[in-house]
Amino acid sequence: MDQEPKKQPRRNGRRWAYRIVFAVLIAISLGLIFNEQIKNWMVTSYQPKITAKSVKKNEKKKANFDFRNAKSLNFQTVAKARMNTNKIHAVGEILVPKSGIHLTIGKGVSNTTLALAAGTLRDNQKMGHGNYPLAGHHMIKKNVLFSPLYYKTKVGDNIYLTNMTKIYRYKVYKRQFIAATRVDVVNQTKANIVTLVTCDATGAGRLMIRGKLTKTMAYAKAPTAIKKGFAAKFNNHNVFAGY
Repeated sequence: MDQEPKKQPRRNGRRWAYRIVFAVLIAISLGLIFNEQIKNWMVTSYQPKITAKSVKKNEKKKANFDFRNAKSLNFQTVAKARMNTNKIHAVGEILVPKSGIHLTIGKGVSNTTLALAAGTLRDNQKMGHGNYPLAGHHMIKKNVLFSPLYYKTKVGDNIYLTNMTKIYRYKVYKRQFIAATRVDVVNQTKANIVTLVTCDATGAGRLMIRGKLTKTMAYAKAPTAIKKGFAAKFNNHNVFAGY
C-alpha cells in the first residue's frame, strides 16, 4: 500500500515526456511541410529602401564576384541572408513588367546577396555602358527572384534598370540555354546590353536573357507606370503594365 503513491509521479513524468516528444515531432513535421512557404516569405519580406545617395555609396564597396561559390537556395541560406541584410550593397533595381520581376540589384554574387536579390557579376560595371550582367536564383515558386525569366520572359519584352538617378530600357533580343561553364557571357562588350543569367529547370545548365539598350531617361521624367513599378514592393507581381 505504501509503494503505490510513488509510482504516480513516474507515470506523470512519462506522460509529459511523451507529450514533449510528440510536440517536437509535430513542429518538425510542420517545418518540413511549410519549408518552401516560409523560405518564400523570407525572400519576399526583404524590402530595402534604395536611394540615389545609398547607391552611390554602395558602388564604392568591395564585393565577391565569384559565381562558382554560390550555393543552392535552401532554407538555411535564406534564413542566414535575412539576418544579414546589411551585407547586401544595393546599387539599383531591375524591373521586367511583363514577367512581374522587380528586384533589388546587389553588388556582387555572395550567397547573402543572391538569396534576396539579383547580383552584379563584374566589378565596376555600369548601367547603359557595355555589358551589364546580372545573376539570380531560379526557385520552385514561379514568381520569386529570377524564376519568371524561365517561365515568362520572351524576346521583345522590355527590361528596365535604374540606379535611382536614371532609368535604362532594354529590349530582349535573345533567350538562350547555355552551359554553366559559359563565363564569357559576363565579359564586357562594345554594344550596350544587359545579360540576365539564372539556372535552367535541371539546375545544371543556365538560361541567358539578353537585351539591347533602347532608351535612357532621367528617373523623374520616366513614364508614370514605370515609376510606379519601381516604387512598388519587391517581388510584387500584381501592379505592372505591359511596358
